[in-house]
Amino acid sequence: MIKIYTDGSCLKNPGDGGWAAIININDEIKKISGSVKDTTNNKMELMAPIMALKQIKQNDQIEI
Repeated sequence: MIKIYTDGSCLKNPGDGGWAAIININDEIKKISGSVKDTTNNKMELMAPIMALKQIKQNDQIEI
């Protein structure tokens, strides 16, 4: 099973924001993150799982 942990936040709203995800594929950990200027916390909260799912190449059960 692939497990994905995500979070996103923003300074002020709108303002500078960031997102991050930890992807665990069979105990192999991959960390990804990014930032966006003039965004909202809601966009960053959604960006994290979207970007994490783009990293998944295999067809397997996923838990976010």
